[in-house]
Amino acid sequence: MDELEAAGIKEEALRQSYLECKRLNSQHGKTYFLATLLLPKNKRPFVHALYGFARYADEIVDDLDSKLSPQEKRAELERWSYQLLQDIKAGRSSDHIGRALVDTVKRFDIPIAYFEAFLHSMAMDLDKTEYATFEELMEYVYGSAAVIGLQMLPILGTIPGKFNESKIAAEKLGIAFQLANFIRDVNEDLDRGRVYLPKNELAKFGVDRAMLERRTLTPEIIAALKFQIDRVRKLQRESDEGIAFLSPESRPCIQAASELYCGIVDEVEKIEYEIFKRRAKTSMLRRMKVALPAWVRAINAR
Repeated sequence: MDELEAAGIKEEALRQSYLECKRLNSQHGKTYFLATLLLPKNKRPFVHALYGFARYADEIVDDLDSKLSPQEKRAELERWSYQLLQDIKAGRSSDHIGRALVDTVKRFDIPIAYFEAFLHSMAMDLDKTEYATFEELMEYVYGSAAVIGLQMLPILGTIPGKFNESKIAAEKLGIAFQLANFIRDVNEDLDRGRVYLPKNELAKFGVDRAMLERRTLTPEIIAALKFQIDRVRKLQRESDEGIAFLSPESRPCIQAASELYCGIVDEVEKIEYEIFKRRAKTSMLRRMKVALPAWVRAINAR
């Protein structure tokens, strides 16, 4: 039985939408996709649908090869966002990504506010190029990352009486994932004209945007990166307890995702913080070292 059959997805157009979301996940979210394989088959398509939605919106905003002007990108994002939110309210969609997303939202009663927050953050990327404080950054991070964990929670399932505790942990882990990406992607984000690391926190270590724009690693930049890495690890530790509140069959997936995504900061350390010359990547060997034991736990939990 394939994943779609296991999940009870039978209508052909809907199956094609879920398959497109899965393709986007496998092509662009290799670590995320690997973790998704640790879930039971009947949960995987719905996680693919959430990823497909997020990836498609992100592509509108951040595709560096796009020939669209910033104004055209905004118009396209606004058009697609408005239609998709209307589709969620109506409970049906003809969009090639929207079909799967709307079906997932209906099945698990996922609040539309989470998708509104995500699309708000994507729109911020069209204008916002830097953040003065961590508190200011959190408006963006809540929508771009924390709500991803919240969207997934009904799909993953929780043990009785622990849904609220799981929500707190899901938010923290989503934020940790995003901050790890910001650390790794400083160079790439500069190409897009953005700096996500808060200005006041950089200033504590004598770093400003001009120093980052020179793209030369300095002791000051290393100190600033270490500060951010410590925050990622703290958030990861704080979220660990909440993983135990998930349904047993979902825990191995999130444990693996936590280790691999937050492990990005380990890879930054391994390249000695040289983020301007190299992109920190989780090696296939490390992925397998995490995935294989998690696979055994996943099988035993089913």
